Amino acid sequence: MTLAPLDPTQRLLRACRGEPVDRPPVWLMRQAGRYLPEYRAVRGDIPFLDFCGDVEKAVEVSLQPLRRVGTEAVIVFSDIFVPVPGMGVEIDFAPGPVVAVPIRSRAQIEALRVPDPRESVPFVFEILRTLRRELEGARVPLLGFAGAPFTLAAYLVEGRSSSDFPVLRRMIAEEPALLRALLAKLTELVVAHLDAQVEAGAQVVQLFDTWAGLLSPELYREWVLPAHREIAAKLPRAKAPLVLYLRQSAHLLDLVLESGADVISLDWRVDLAEAARRAAGRASLQGNLDPGLLFAPPELIAERVREVVVSARGARGHVLNLGHGVLPGTPVEGVCAFTEAVRAFGDLER
Repeated sequence: MTLAPLDPTQRLLRACRGEPVDRPPVWLMRQAGRYLPEYRAVRGDIPFLDFCGDVEKAVEVSLQPLRRVGTEAVIVFSDIFVPVPGMGVEIDFAPGPVVAVPIRSRAQIEALRVPDPRESVPFVFEILRTLRRELEGARVPLLGFAGAPFTLAAYLVEGRSSSDFPVLRRMIAEEPALLRALLAKLTELVVAHLDAQVEAGAQVVQLFDTWAGLLSPELYREWVLPAHREIAAKLPRAKAPLVLYLRQSAHLLDLVLESGADVISLDWRVDLAEAARRAAGRASLQGNLDPGLLFAPPELIAERVREVVVSARGARGHVLNLGHGVLPGTPVEGVCAFTEAVRAFGDLER
């Protein structure tokens, strides 16, 4: 039976929960950013964390992709590190996160606070409440997000981004008790931050664990999966489904499916048809177009979108997205071609 067209909120929530939809919903990770001239005009030379805390500007850039490129959901403009300074950690961006004093001792970990996010970052929830009011009439869904404990720990221990995080991996081997203590505090922080986002109006929340894909299945099971399960268990997922994203995680898929997340977001290295078979109804899938394809001609983008949609047909539910964030320098026309192709595909199917 062909469904009548759904509104964007119905479409996203039903896809996340594995209920029938008229076609897959579409949004993009890092959909507000430097590739948009409107974003660059608003951002100017404001320091990044200050920009995230400016309610008016953050609301504006959150909404820009909805107006310009036709995305069907809005994700709050923020950063995974926004709640971390409230723990007592000094962070700068140059342009990625740089921790002034990396966290490597028991005394440092014991000194970390786990604040009430409503008090430490009240602007995040003001932004969310404002966006929800703006979007309600058009029935466009609002997403919140947070960084996962392991990925946050990777930066905090290493001090900055790295290709393989050697200091963190040494801590796993030599000082596991320290890392467990740090992960416990970060898990408490993440649960509180996401829970407050749902309270402020987020209808879906995404947990980014970008660097967990560095680990073997054995290490993922020991160091990451318990936090994923705890977060999934403690969030009000009946109100807001949980999406879990890992980069370079094809080797971890079976374990990630044990996380309890409602949606597993996959990068472009994963075969969606195989992922759908292995998921076997346990979770919906999100993804997974290669972000580099947005530089291609519109007709090629449309062809690849069709391939992704067809590959995901065996999934419990499917949310169209990229396999990672929009790349800097991506042509706006390529992003528009992506969202247009999804809508056109739905029209053809009907």
